[in-house]
Amino acid sequence: MEAVEQLIKKEVQKTSQGTLFFPEDFSRFGSPDGVRKALQRLDHKGVIKRVAQGIYVHPKENSYIGPVMPTAEEVADAIARRDRTRTVPTGVSALNALGLSTQVPMNVVLLTDGSPREIKIGKRKIKFKKTTPRNLSAKGDISRLVIQALKALGNGKVSKSDEQKIIELLKKERHGDLLHDIEVAPEWIQSVMRKAL
Repeated sequence: MEAVEQLIKKEVQKTSQGTLFFPEDFSRFGSPDGVRKALQRLDHKGVIKRVAQGIYVHPKENSYIGPVMPTAEEVADAIARRDRTRTVPTGVSALNALGLSTQVPMNVVLLTDGSPREIKIGKRKIKFKKTTPRNLSAKGDISRLVIQALKALGNGKVSKSDEQKIIELLKKERHGDLLHDIEVAPEWIQSVMRKAL
């Protein structure tokens, strides 16, 4: 039993602070039950911190406030990588990620091609909502957020200043990705995106 805990501890200490882990990351060190118990003990000892059910972090330390927990967005990214699913933030999450809203959403809502579920991270929730492949077909990191942000604002409800900010952001997108993503966007969004070309 001791061996599993020591192996996991060594592995964790090799990673940078803020790295997120799942029990299956350590499956080579022991049985699922052995790994789970070792993670619980390392959590009690403060080597790692439990973020949510089956999600742990090598905590970042801040000299003033102690351990800094990962954001809901970072946890959502880690889950998507683990499950090899595509996700894209929607609504307020997309607006916030682009700097078009200062409102930090209590719930991070992501469209996914994986299974729908809800995960509680402290006071916040991450909701994975199943969607069609078309909604996830955008390639560019900026342009896929822009499509969701514009949908959240609504057709005819985009202010001049928001449109200007969006066009400036889209100018930083890779040209090939932008051309591709314009084609998969709804028609009214295409006309905004084309202004960045």
